[in-house]
Amino acid sequence: MIEIENLTKRFGDRTVLDDISLSVGSGEILAVVGPSGAGKSTLSRCVSFLERPTSGTVRVDGKDFTRLDGDELLAARRGVGVIFQTAPLLRRRTVAQNIALPLQYLNATEDSVDKRVTELLERVGLSDRREFYPAQLSGGQKQRVGIARALALGPSNLLSDEATSGLDPATTRSILGLLGHLRDEFGLSIILITHEMEVVREIADSVARIEDGRIIESGSVQDIILDPRSALAHELLPDRPGVPHDGQGEVWEISHASRNVPLDWLTTIGSTPGLDGAQVSVLSASVEAIRGVAVGRAVLAISPSAPAGFAEHLTARGLHVRPVEKATAGSTEAAA
Repeated sequence: MIEIENLTKRFGDRTVLDDISLSVGSGEILAVVGPSGAGKSTLSRCVSFLERPTSGTVRVDGKDFTRLDGDELLAARRGVGVIFQTAPLLRRRTVAQNIALPLQYLNATEDSVDKRVTELLERVGLSDRREFYPAQLSGGQKQRVGIARALALGPSNLLSDEATSGLDPATTRSILGLLGHLRDEFGLSIILITHEMEVVREIADSVARIEDGRIIESGSVQDIILDPRSALAHELLPDRPGVPHDGQGEVWEISHASRNVPLDWLTTIGSTPGLDGAQVSVLSASVEAIRGVAVGRAVLAISPSAPAGFAEHLTARGLHVRPVEKATAGSTEAAA
């Protein structure tokens, strides 16, 4: 478990992190997102104590890192494994030798090192690459080696700093699948630093957005996406290209605002009492399931002849209705 309270980090007169408070429970994945320069990587370095915070508290599995020093801090930091954007592998060492490094630094016996490395290679699916060198590996395989090395000392927490950045979609999915499996198997607490919203939707339980060193928005991924007022929700469910609108009637953005929205709401619009299906046109729509909950957004063109009370009908079904200005709808082709 990782608990961050009122963490501030300054470099000279520049405040990079300002009063950050977050917590990640056992078996939970927290994604931290935000623009470049927002302070995401500095947060990762402060949690792992590669950088000491200027003020605030970092507790890992109940141990307050800010009160530790020397050998005590070194020992406590073994509870946090770190995965970097580009796995820093030693090119003259084999896969097995790279994974073994943390154990060798602790003077573990040769037999125990060999046993642990064999276990980890199996866990990350690289048993057949044991004697390969980094130059012989793909980008995804190098990241798997980095993950195995981060797990070498048996940490209960992982920090992943842009670990899927630059990887192709298929490799990204495989790395995320591996992290999810390891989380479930070992009950790991994982902080996932990323700028990829697809990664957040795929694997994160909760999300926090940082801008200019401060947390702007945070919460469970489901709650964020189901909040029609959330700016982060629009990033997690990106705009989809829509069809042009002829300018007649109104354009509404419809978003899921409840866990109980009927799955067929969009396809059954035509059966709404008093509404002819021709009075509503779907300009764009995107619906998907996150942790078993349907979430989504659609843009509808509403004919002037549509009956009164249609918006209330949608609201009663757990949806949020927001009129879209025609100028905006036309400039973006009514994307939502």
